[in-house]
Amino acid sequence: MSDLPNCPKCNSEYTYEVGGLLTCPECAHEWTALSGAADEKVRVWKDANGTVLQDGDTVTVIKDLKVKGSSSPIKGGTKVKNIRLIEGDHNIDCKIDGFGAMELKSEFVKKA
Repeated sequence: MSDLPNCPKCNSEYTYEVGGLLTCPECAHEWTALSGAADEKVRVWKDANGTVLQDGDTVTVIKDLKVKGSSSPIKGGTKVKNIRLIEGDHNIDCKIDGFGAMELKSEFVKKA
């Protein structure tokens, strides 16, 4: 049996090594042994208290947040339901009653 990993694209077990690349004969996908391990990294988002957040969670805003283009801030204690986690500086995508679609930073919320 070979110690080579299955193809990450088609899951074929017939992979082989050519130079420094692993190759799949079934789908012709080529990758390095290190890239397969890097693909498995999972991004984890945490709230202000260090609790892990997931898509669909309900969170509470911990302090008043100024909103660009609005005369009123989002008040601390506002509950935000059904969040969606995204990559970027503002890593929570959500809808807030009275404000509409909004992106928040996870450091300004806590899991409800």
